[in-house]
Amino acid sequence: MGSKAASLSTSHNLAEPMIEMNMTPLIDVMLVLIIMLIITIPRQNQSVDMSLPGKGSNDAPPLVIDISVTHDGSILWNGTAVADRANLTRQLLVVAKAGKSEVHLRPDRAAPYKVVAGILTVAKRSGVVNIGVVGNEQLM
Repeated sequence: MGSKAASLSTSHNLAEPMIEMNMTPLIDVMLVLIIMLIITIPRQNQSVDMSLPGKGSNDAPPLVIDISVTHDGSILWNGTAVADRANLTRQLLVVAKAGKSEVHLRPDRAAPYKVVAGILTVAKRSGVVNIGVVGNEQLM
């Protein structure tokens, strides 16, 4: 019986096929591919070109023009009523030629959209580049 037990133990120690995959070559190949990817990707610069005023700049602040639109569609230029659209266009052309001015458009909450959009269109066609809609917090 002792010989039978010995024979069983020797047959059990025979070389068996390896079931799991050898991961070392796979990991090596993946590391090489990652390194190649990192090297070949071009570096992207996240920079924005800006021209900032110098410290010695004595530029005067821009002239602020306030255009208000009332609830009934009336247009006010710095508090003074504008007669018609042609008059508004002439005034905006003067502002565009001056260059150093800002136009602040202040529509009332109940102002007609058609009037506000018309002012923006006239300002763009006149060549006004510094225009902003002010007072949006009332619209939210």
